[in-house]
Amino acid sequence: MLRTHTCGELRLEHINQEVTLAGWIQRVRNKGGLIWVDLRDRYGVTQLIFEEGSTEKALLEKASQLGREFVVQATGKVIERTSKNDKIPTGHIEIKADSLQVLNAAKVPPFIIEDETDGGDELRMKYRYLDLRRNVVREKLQLRHRMMQETRRYMDDQQFIEVETPVLIKSTPEGARDFVVPSRVNPGEFYALPQSPQTFKQLLMVSGFDRYFQIVKCFRDEDLRADRQPEFTQIDCEMSFVDQEDILSTFEGLTKHLFNTVKGVQLEEVKRMTYADAMKFYGNDKPDLRFDMKFVELNDLAKGKGFGIFDSAELVVGICAKGAAEYTRKQLDALTEWVKRPQIGAKGLVYVKYNADGSLKSTVDKFYSAEDLTQWAQAFNAEPGDLMLVLSGEEGKVRKQLSELRLKMGEELGLRDRNVFKPLWVVDFPLLEWDEETERFHAMHHPFTSPKREDIPLLETNPGAVRANAYDLVINGVEIGGGSIRIHDRPTQQLMFKHLGFSEEEAQKQFGFLMEAFEYGAPPHGGIAFGFDRLCAIFGGSDSIRDYIAFPKNNSGRDVMIDSPSSIAEDQLEELSIRVQLKK
Repeated sequence: MLRTHTCGELRLEHINQEVTLAGWIQRVRNKGGLIWVDLRDRYGVTQLIFEEGSTEKALLEKASQLGREFVVQATGKVIERTSKNDKIPTGHIEIKADSLQVLNAAKVPPFIIEDETDGGDELRMKYRYLDLRRNVVREKLQLRHRMMQETRRYMDDQQFIEVETPVLIKSTPEGARDFVVPSRVNPGEFYALPQSPQTFKQLLMVSGFDRYFQIVKCFRDEDLRADRQPEFTQIDCEMSFVDQEDILSTFEGLTKHLFNTVKGVQLEEVKRMTYADAMKFYGNDKPDLRFDMKFVELNDLAKGKGFGIFDSAELVVGICAKGAAEYTRKQLDALTEWVKRPQIGAKGLVYVKYNADGSLKSTVDKFYSAEDLTQWAQAFNAEPGDLMLVLSGEEGKVRKQLSELRLKMGEELGLRDRNVFKPLWVVDFPLLEWDEETERFHAMHHPFTSPKREDIPLLETNPGAVRANAYDLVINGVEIGGGSIRIHDRPTQQLMFKHLGFSEEEAQKQFGFLMEAFEYGAPPHGGIAFGFDRLCAIFGGSDSIRDYIAFPKNNSGRDVMIDSPSSIAEDQLEELSIRVQLKK
């Protein structure tokens, strides 16, 4: 080993010990006859000191020529610092160096490799190997490592077996777009990279493995956002001989274990909410419960008073922002402009101030009396000092618009504390959702999700009303996991394919292997998959998953460090029969 200790472990008890350290130069402070060097590795920073009179002249000269990010080895005696630094664990000692070896010189880095850097996103992504030297980034990957180990520990204690499933699989028509891989030995045919190991984990249940999990890489060729990458990681799980309650209990246990062991947080009991209630009271299927602001419907109170916008609306609905009655006209105008942006799409915003003196002031005083507004306040459970915000329009659209406004108000009022965690199971999702573009129903989750038994007759008469044995785990308004009880018999699976618009031939071609497996004794089973990158970001208090992935892609799906994706040689295309396929 080129070192006896790391740069993060030396303390006062090591004084007078002769040690050897190796690492990167964080910074050099040269005061002429006195040189301090901060030496960094992944464990911390230790200060080296070179002093005229007690350090050989040649060594002092060598130290003066060091630059940022030089890789060096230094040997010396641990001494107590006269000017201590309480901000770092090694801040009470320093190394009085008596030898120094430059293991590798370095160019001046393109950005400062410190917590507060001057490098922009694209620059840091291009030199990601340098960005990873920064403490704030390294700590995020260390958090990821810890969460992986604790996940494996919990799953092993629960008798789950970790099984690797194939990465080269078959492309399927449901779900997001696949990444496809041409087969050289089977010209004109393609593998797909898995969006999920879904069918394989179900086959493992047919195989009798009973409890499976995998921390697995998955791929989706879809538009990217801050919380999406073309390749991402899941904690993928499946269990046999269970019902929905067994799965919720098991993976509520995993979630609590991770919060306890990784963050030292005792997570509260995970609440339950139906999909229907989530949409009715919060306007989306992943409500943030760190604050209240439930939706209040005002049709009965707001319609029929001569205000045409409300009278013609399918739904009049609002929220009560506690303590926000002091919002100025400028702030309220800004909110109105915010909801009218194309991204939100509202036509306007009505507000009612419940002033501290008990009076009510609104933008629609012309149409509504003080008594009318008092009834509104009662419906909202509003108190003096509160602000009521009301939107109207087509029901589906206005709920989404109000959901965005609710989240914005929660942010503005400081109610979305990153150190508070409010978990929630959302259950009873619709089995199917109508797609206007294709004019047919699609599976809301995937085609292997089982319908609630009592709703199966509705498949023939009212498919959109059929509820699924499906569930999502939501924390602070972010979906971190989702799953379902699966179909485990051929007739029900065939019925599901039929209602998804598959012909018998198409269903057999795509999923015949699974339906045949069901005929050999498939147990009742179900599972869940957690978005591991997203889970890490929540634990780290971030909006983006990028810093929790060692080498992420940018918003265009590119790796700017290695310049990928890239074109390939003509002869390679010919060998893969790609050129022939394109000509056809």
